Amino acid sequence: MNLTIRDMRPEDADEKGYIHYKTWQETYTGLIDEAYVNSQTLDKCRTMAHRWPKNTLLADLDGKIVGFSCYGTDDSGAGEVIAIYLLKEVQGRGLGRKLMDATLDCLTSCSSVFLWVLKGNDQAIGFYEHYGFRFDGISKELPIGTELRMSFTRT
Repeated sequence: MNLTIRDMRPEDADEKGYIHYKTWQETYTGLIDEAYVNSQTLDKCRTMAHRWPKNTLLADLDGKIVGFSCYGTDDSGAGEVIAIYLLKEVQGRGLGRKLMDATLDCLTSCSSVFLWVLKGNDQAIGFYEHYGFRFDGISKELPIGTELRMSFTRT
């Protein structure tokens, strides 16, 4: 098993879009309204991947893209893990941790980092708690449900 975490290149956009589409199906089916899950088509996900290629890392396992993360900063300079998705078929092998490690390495200049997680997504919540993220009391209502903010401050 040869895992490489690397920056996304323009020619990777369609594959990143596929990963986004597939992981939404795997992660959110049964957790959010089925019609909303089904509205996230492969074409929509590929369009988003082409539109927002910056600050994206890919998990490349033996030449196949199996996951991605996106990151950035907000107006206050806090880091944000915008997205992190890994195909279900490769979960449980430590690949998500390597992807998160690389994502947080890209945000080392930020003294605080936050992310949003869908209420009820217990697997993701446990993963984020492993990294020291904790609920900070901020939430927002979206068409898919309640998103809760988790954050941590570097010491």
